[in-house]
Amino acid sequence: MGEGREYMTLPEENGSINIAEEVIAAIAVGAVRDVEGVSGMIGGMGGSVTDLMNKKNARKGTRGVKIDMTGSSLTLDVYLTVSYGHPIPEVAENAQKAVASSIEAMTGCPVGTVNIHVDGVTLD
Repeated sequence: MGEGREYMTLPEENGSINIAEEVIAAIAVGAVRDVEGVSGMIGGMGGSVTDLMNKKNARKGTRGVKIDMTGSSLTLDVYLTVSYGHPIPEVAENAQKAVASSIEAMTGCPVGTVNIHVDGVTLD
């Protein structure tokens, strides 16, 4: 496995499955991208959801998502911006649900907590 990478390990009957933290973050970014009212993601360095999903920024695609893989379930912190006129609590709740269900469906890893941090409002 790659050096310096964090992995979520799922024990299986014939061995184990190791899922890189970057994979989990990319799934979260993809889920948030489809939530109405989310205009972008911020990880201290800025950037839109479109920027995060570009091939040239694939390695940087984890911006806006922090993952804690200690314990029996995942804890994610997602940093995003909301489009003006959309109710922030509703957008945040929809983002939480989308991230948790996408990660659980694609990886089988249980998601304990998804913390949404709204870092700004954009005037689109």
